[in-house]
Amino acid sequence: MKNIKKIYVLLACTGYLATGCNKSLLNTEPHDRYTEETFWRTPEAAAAGLVSCYSVLRNDGMYGGKGSNNATALWDETLSPNAYNQTDSYSFNTVASGAVSSSTGGIVVNRYKDAYTGVGRCNTLLDRVDGVPGMDPAAVRKMKGEARFLRGLYYFTLASYYGGVPLILEAPDNDKHGKLPRTARELVVKQVIEDLDSAANMLPVKYTGGDIGRATKGAAMALKARVLLYEASDLFNTTKENAKWAAAAAAAKAVMDLSGTGYDLFTDYRSLFYQANENNKEVIFDVQYLFPKQGSSFDLICTQYNTNAPLLDLANTYYMKSTGLPISNPASGYDPAKPYEGRDPRLTGTFTFPGDIYKGAKIDNKRFAITGYGMKKYSLYDSIAPPKDKADLKDGQSEINFIVLRFADILLMYAEAQNEAAGPDGTVYTALNRLRDRIGMPHFPAGLSKEEMRQEIRHERRVELAGEGLYYNDIRRWKAAEIVMNANILKYDGTFIEKRVFNADRNYLWPIPQTEKDLNPNLEQNPNY
Repeated sequence: MKNIKKIYVLLACTGYLATGCNKSLLNTEPHDRYTEETFWRTPEAAAAGLVSCYSVLRNDGMYGGKGSNNATALWDETLSPNAYNQTDSYSFNTVASGAVSSSTGGIVVNRYKDAYTGVGRCNTLLDRVDGVPGMDPAAVRKMKGEARFLRGLYYFTLASYYGGVPLILEAPDNDKHGKLPRTARELVVKQVIEDLDSAANMLPVKYTGGDIGRATKGAAMALKARVLLYEASDLFNTTKENAKWAAAAAAAKAVMDLSGTGYDLFTDYRSLFYQANENNKEVIFDVQYLFPKQGSSFDLICTQYNTNAPLLDLANTYYMKSTGLPISNPASGYDPAKPYEGRDPRLTGTFTFPGDIYKGAKIDNKRFAITGYGMKKYSLYDSIAPPKDKADLKDGQSEINFIVLRFADILLMYAEAQNEAAGPDGTVYTALNRLRDRIGMPHFPAGLSKEEMRQEIRHERRVELAGEGLYYNDIRRWKAAEIVMNANILKYDGTFIEKRVFNADRNYLWPIPQTEKDLNPNLEQNPNY
């Protein structure tokens, strides 16, 4: 999908859907810009309109890449006990520390705004594309599928962080939509599922060539599985309906069984996240970056700014490789004098630490002084010295795609949902042991109870997906945030950084931004903000 970014650059230059045209005395149509009415006239314009729906994924409120020194997708990890954003970039540490309010800016404002920008662009395409002259019906169907997938993703983002939001399913019209009240969250999620089901029916199983990276049937099905997993979890499944877990398990299993995709685990965990291995068999959907047209700042953030610095609590979570036991277990084989030796290989595949080899040199505790740790995942930097032309990447020069959905997560979704629905049967063990086989660790012990398996699955999600911005949503949906977030955060050596606070009466959802309430007084605020 790298060629789509080239279209986007041209799109930006033409001023897509500009609305500020001045009418001449003769009321002639302007020729130096597009309006809503003049844009949707050719198949090429429709294709560019679809690219604009994708491009919002790189906005600062979504996964980032367009703003200065922005790496939103990496900063999402700092909302959790896994990492720390010392400079409070984009107000991430304000949220993590429990000080968030309706007047908080940064991510709280822009996630809401940018998700709705995406919704509006998708709605416009869905309303307009049927009327574009010269369109091939098969192309129209596929475009609608992609737009429905993206609209589902944008609305799922809104529902996950803010709860119910105004549900708008037509092209933006401020007179009609500007004062709408919030729609119940359940209805928003119902629409997300409908969009994803429609997308799955419209989209191909895979693409080739320059179309690789577009939403596929598998991507729609995988996102549906994530949505259903969230809906089955304690935060939203307040009546503990077992059928919701069964539905989530079935949705994940459908992705696992989908023929023609080639989905599987990539051979090497660390290499999965290298640019050279982008769009590999484990990737189901990702956000595409390409310098100089649409790069990110992932490398700059990881190696220089260190504003996604891993914390001691995450480091202590990784088991010992040979025994498969936590380091707190006396039988694990852990040596406090050599704390990083013999650990789960995903530790060294995710971050670096004092005494490690990084960029061809041994580092001390001052190299990443904020916590002593530096994130490697989603950065090209690792143990070997980088080539000279990549040694000091700056703002917007990184090109590694950010993976939104990958097959390992599907295996974990299935294991979690199936365990909750039916207990730790053989299929749960099989799914989880595939992850262990990749890293050469012992299989999960037989005979675990449902509760014991639940804890092992939650641990496995944390270490497998660390650095990918998912753990914050996991601890919220499990209603565990009020426990794990009310804690001190520590450097590699146990030095105190700060105490975080999580108010269970309000912090499971973010506030509706005050800027949005100023525009629309009918937006009811979330409780206790």
